[in-house]
Amino acid sequence: MHPTPRRLLVVSSRYRPRPPLNHIQIGDHVISPCEHARNLGVGFDQYFDFSEHVKMTCKIAFFRICAIAKIRRYLSHDTAKTIVHAYITSRLDYCNALYYGLPKYLIDRLQLVQNPAARLVTAPRRHDHITSILRRLHWLPVRYRIILKFFLLIYKALNGQAPSCIKDLLKYKSSGRVLRSSNEHLLDKPVANLKTYGDRAYSVAAPKLWNKLPLDIRLSSSVTVFKTKLKRYLFTNSFDLLIFITSLNCIE
Repeated sequence: MHPTPRRLLVVSSRYRPRPPLNHIQIGDHVISPCEHARNLGVGFDQYFDFSEHVKMTCKIAFFRICAIAKIRRYLSHDTAKTIVHAYITSRLDYCNALYYGLPKYLIDRLQLVQNPAARLVTAPRRHDHITSILRRLHWLPVRYRIILKFFLLIYKALNGQAPSCIKDLLKYKSSGRVLRSSNEHLLDKPVANLKTYGDRAYSVAAPKLWNKLPLDIRLSSSVTVFKTKLKRYLFTNSFDLLIFITSLNCIE
């Protein structure tokens, strides 16, 4: 068996780069810094913008879309849907909570993978708009799938179903007085120092998202109930917004 390669990744801001680091020595091993490293199948880079990971995810997904397209005529609708979920959607959803707060152009690249995957399943007419296709399949767009995963992590953390290292980052808002908001189970929002990186931190982003969620969803009795209500909420709001934007574009 080949030994696991050791990699050194120095994380910094592209606006405030760190001084160059030549290498470090651990025992008999000399490790030089690299620009990219993989952990649990996710590609990390020195700026934590996941651009290379998104690029590789799209490349693999498009390869599989082309392969499935060659046999699509022999597949039923349900079979094609199952294969697309197994080989494409699962890759888009893997560790996708890390994508929260990424620039819009990176999320759009992932959306450009979901769109042909949806067309591959439904085999629509050429001029059918992708919004109606996704709605017919009941698929959330990529940006809302990311938010869905993020909310699931928050719910599990608040209900003792997540590791303590995640749970300890969240605290309910407390006050010395009895306020109207005391029964709304709101989270305390810490202040981030850096907008580009700080606002993406789980401890900062989680309270900001959670406090905007309707109370009846936050008080769901189980993960299954929470996921059902949340997906219905996101599905309604996301597609109403997308249809509105689409209609404006058509008018213009």
